[in-house]
Amino acid sequence: MSNQTEIRRRRTFAIVSHPDAGKTTLTEKLLLFGGAIHVAGAVKSNKIKKGATSDFMEIERQRGISVATSVMGFEYDGYKVNILDTPGHQDFQEDTFRTLTAVDSVIIVIDAAKGVEPQTEKLMNVCRMRKTPVIIFINKLDRPTQDTFELLDDIERQLQISLNPLSWPINSGPDFKGVYNIFDKSLDLFKASVQDIEPGISFDDLNSPDLEKHIGNDAKKLREDLELVYGVYPPFDHNEYLAGNLAPVFFGSALYNFGIQELLDAFVKVAPWPRAVQTEEREIDPEDDKFSGFVFKIHANIDPNHRSRIAFVKVCSGKFIRNNVYKLVRSGKTFRVSSPTAFMASQKEIIEEAFPGDIVGFPDNGSFIIGDTITEGEDIHFKGLPSFSPELFRFVENADPMKTKQLNKGVDQLMDEGVAQLFTSQFNGRRIIGTVGQLQFEVIQYRLEHEYNAKCRFEPMQMYKACWIQSDNPKALTEFKNRKHQKMASDKRGRDVFMADSQFILDMAQSEFKDIKFHFTSEF
Repeated sequence: MSNQTEIRRRRTFAIVSHPDAGKTTLTEKLLLFGGAIHVAGAVKSNKIKKGATSDFMEIERQRGISVATSVMGFEYDGYKVNILDTPGHQDFQEDTFRTLTAVDSVIIVIDAAKGVEPQTEKLMNVCRMRKTPVIIFINKLDRPTQDTFELLDDIERQLQISLNPLSWPINSGPDFKGVYNIFDKSLDLFKASVQDIEPGISFDDLNSPDLEKHIGNDAKKLREDLELVYGVYPPFDHNEYLAGNLAPVFFGSALYNFGIQELLDAFVKVAPWPRAVQTEEREIDPEDDKFSGFVFKIHANIDPNHRSRIAFVKVCSGKFIRNNVYKLVRSGKTFRVSSPTAFMASQKEIIEEAFPGDIVGFPDNGSFIIGDTITEGEDIHFKGLPSFSPELFRFVENADPMKTKQLNKGVDQLMDEGVAQLFTSQFNGRRIIGTVGQLQFEVIQYRLEHEYNAKCRFEPMQMYKACWIQSDNPKALTEFKNRKHQKMASDKRGRDVFMADSQFILDMAQSEFKDIKFHFTSEF
């Protein structure tokens, strides 16, 4: 196949949601339909019944949560589909934000009973900023839900995006009978069976009396609802969807495999193939001849038996070929990749080539960092991989002096992954870990002990905000650092960070030092 053909059959997307909406189950069932797996994991009551394919770390299986992005690819109906299963827990939202830079579209999973959660609103804000096309899957129709029209109104208001239902539910909970698929004019009847999936029944004419044979007295309400849908919502505008202004909506129950195939069938038809990506120097077209890509994630110990470290690279243009010579723009060094890998969660296989939209794993001995640009020689720099100012701060101390080397290695590698942020005090050299939530500290402790055989303890510290500082006035910068020397730290890349105790202290510093710029996000 030509490069253009390969590009146009790629579909790379992330699945995002708040923790309980059923994102992990939806991911598993999409993989099931893609022929990638035969036994799907299921999350129920926040406990894993069977380890989800996308949750490969032991702590994920124990707690029933996703704490790291997983990458999975499969062939479906002539398309190459790449799924990035993001962490559902809000404490790991920064990993999700970075993952959204590596996808061309997003599926947002919403609980039909609970509606939009605050975490989902934040994720939508990132999609809106990047103009990423969004499809909404409203899950758990097998349980009692809100009124469908009211739910759609709430979603439109909270996510600030126009909606267009491409399917419509027939009741919910115990009375749930199925979904009418507006996209392909078929009726999908629901049966509470995880294994049996009934093919859709073609229904161009909803006025046909045959409709009563399938759904009984609910036929009249379905006709009324659809008449209202057609009156309220305009026909699906593909260009508006691609521009990020319109979100198609599908309904179903991931737990029961219901509505998933219809979602996937529609997704591969309407979702965008790889799009142009902006760098600091120019826009990169996926059909450019020369290879380019960027590192959006690093994962250590993806195989605990080999202590392996993998850099996840999004291919943006050209064609990646195994053993070709490529350039790491940050260092200027060239390198070859002898064993590039494609992923099915923790399972991986060596590949010979990859095209724009694909996610490739590069074995990493510490050469890569998040945000690195890789090319065939051109000096370009991809944008949009921010690090956000943490919410919580702790001093990290060694709990076992005999394991100092293991602790230092573990902390460095986990921070390279983006699990949390590491700062070093310029005053006393103590190391500080900053996170979004408390759970991140627990994950760090767990992984240090089980992956690096090192133990640590966290000492609390009162800190309000970490701010990256810069100034065009070297004298003002030096004066600020001298005045605030006890509150100055460095991040992993050696950049100056001001650790403010309180909002008052920060406001005073900003007021007093006009030539200093305070940044609350940072490009990695």
